[in-house]
Amino acid sequence: MRIARAAEEAGRSAQSVTILAVGKAQPVALLDAAADCGLRDFGESYLQEALAKIEKLASRALTWHFVGRLQANKTRPIAESFSWVHAIDRMHIAERLAAQRSPQAAPLNVCLAVNLGGEASKGGVLPAALPALAASVATLERLALRGLMCIPPPETDPLRQRGWFRRLRELRDELNGAVSLRTPLDTLSMGMSDDFEVAVLEGATIVRLGTVLFGPRPVQ
Repeated sequence: MRIARAAEEAGRSAQSVTILAVGKAQPVALLDAAADCGLRDFGESYLQEALAKIEKLASRALTWHFVGRLQANKTRPIAESFSWVHAIDRMHIAERLAAQRSPQAAPLNVCLAVNLGGEASKGGVLPAALPALAASVATLERLALRGLMCIPPPETDPLRQRGWFRRLRELRDELNGAVSLRTPLDTLSMGMSDDFEVAVLEGATIVRLGTVLFGPRPVQ
């Protein structure tokens, strides 16, 4: 209902927003129950945990997204087991994913992670370097460059919070107008449990929800 209200306020259909259920550190039984409720897109950022969940839920028609930071030594199982990767910020990683994606599989859908606030603690390409990276990734045959992803700086002011999401949308639109791409970028992966409604108002097509769906992560 909260997504539907935000979408309606933005003049959009609720169906234009995909709920990505992020289940990292959550038991597979909760993901199974979420699938019973109709969720089909699931996000994970801990690779070994994710691979175990994918195997246990293999009988279900689910779409798996890798949403964590990528390490070069882990790209092969990600390329083999996931349909989406949300956080590419280096050409080297994109090239490895493309080389390791099976020609028999559909191209791997990817988003470029953008570090909107220039925060040293976060990964992501800086906005100034985004056009060059997008143009290069778009040439890789086994990848489908779909859009952009961000985790903006934390804000207490809703207007400033909304401004970061607006900036990602503007960057996506600028790329579509200026960079040679095989297909226009159609995806904005932005908004999490604390800010997804604001992200929807600014055009989010995928919202990454964990706590609001599953509750706090279990203590490890």
